[in-house]
Amino acid sequence: MAVSSARVGLLLALAVFFWQSIPSAAKVFTVGDSIGWTVLNSPNYTAWTFSKTFRVGDSIVFEYNKQFHNVLEVKKADYTACNNDSALATYTTGNDSIILKTAGHHYYICGVPGHCLAGQKVDILVDKGKAVALAPSPSAPSSSAAPSISPPFSSSNPPTSSSLAHAPSVGARLMLSVTLVVGVVTTCFAVLLVGF
Repeated sequence: MAVSSARVGLLLALAVFFWQSIPSAAKVFTVGDSIGWTVLNSPNYTAWTFSKTFRVGDSIVFEYNKQFHNVLEVKKADYTACNNDSALATYTTGNDSIILKTAGHHYYICGVPGHCLAGQKVDILVDKGKAVALAPSPSAPSSSAAPSISPPFSSSNPPTSSSLAHAPSVGARLMLSVTLVVGVVTTCFAVLLVGF
């Protein structure tokens, strides 16, 4: 009886180990959710990030009216001071998709004078755990309406290569498949080894 319990425990431990080793699916986060990237209605991007877990491989999407806003990736000191003179990257399409490639803090501000000071800035803290893209996310439909201040996330641009950058790679799908196959084969070998 003790031997059977040990076998069940071993199999359960192996199953949990392999389940934990399977990477989670990459997620796409729209900054500010339905509000988008704006200064209107005083959005609180710190509160928005509080309920999110960002992982390497996830994407963040900034949706905004490009006539009134932009997105600058900056260093921490520039984020804190709302300084847009030393941007690491600049995004201006109105529908910018950015893949989070490294763990740690990623700082973004609006470079339009006064917007960052009014709260249009976000600190994205990326967890060390990796996400793997499993399926492409649908592209946002383009709009041909005349630009206006509201809603701030409207765009008259067709999807760009940057907005489609979060589509899954062959390597990501292959990595997930290999992980699953190795897990199944190892579990089957363990079952044969313990004599079930």
